[in-house]
Amino acid sequence: MTDMSYPGWADGYIPTRLCFAAAPNESAELWCERLVGQYGQCPPDEAEALICLGGDGFMLETLHTTLGRTLPVYGINCGTVGFLMNPAVPDDLPARLAAAQVAILHPLRMKATTMDGQCVHALALNDVFLFRQTRQAAKIRIGVDGRVRLPELICDGVLISTPAGSTAYNLSAHGPIVPLSANLLPLTPISAFRPRRWRGALLPSTARVRFDILETDKRPVAAVADFTEVRDVISVEISEARELHTTVLFDPGQSLSERIIAEQFTA
Repeated sequence: MTDMSYPGWADGYIPTRLCFAAAPNESAELWCERLVGQYGQCPPDEAEALICLGGDGFMLETLHTTLGRTLPVYGINCGTVGFLMNPAVPDDLPARLAAAQVAILHPLRMKATTMDGQCVHALALNDVFLFRQTRQAAKIRIGVDGRVRLPELICDGVLISTPAGSTAYNLSAHGPIVPLSANLLPLTPISAFRPRRWRGALLPSTARVRFDILETDKRPVAAVADFTEVRDVISVEISEARELHTTVLFDPGQSLSERIIAEQFTA
């Protein structure tokens, strides 16, 4: 369900009920003021599209608020990288929305259990990663679908990303970029010490992954799902929440699928 027009609008339909949300920075707020003056401000529950003005971080936060809703999100870059955003062009925004291509994103679901017995649930559109809290390397056992696949990984951390998030932290950790249509989840070690040559794995999107932290008192580990951080975890379970999704709009020729492919040829 990628690289197609938004299915919620009939062919030729031009959306006009727009809701604008701006990141707390001067550029985003100025663009928001300009666009609201040009197109008006519609309440979120009545809007046909949510226009997110900011960078990738603010876009990620905004997408979390639309999970499970039918409201598509169109990002306008008022930040730095803008991988999930479109160029800031004020002219004929409704027509650009009508011609936009769609990416359907499904989040990861994380269940983290802490040393004091708490269970924390969170969703991640980019990735879930574990990292050591002290100077000592973490020791992590990795299981997939109830079977132990790696009895002990000694590392700084480990992560699982969505295809959309595979160009972010996962790529920086030397993990593979995954096309949106691949139905794969990259599992990537962060500075693995033992097994030194283990580079990770590509898992089916149906996989249920469990990380068990070894020597928790001596080697504490934290877990992060996008912007939710949990300290002193003893186990983390991760699976794709296929029943949830958010819809992101991109200008023609600039779809998320195209950006992910292009990223693989960037020097």
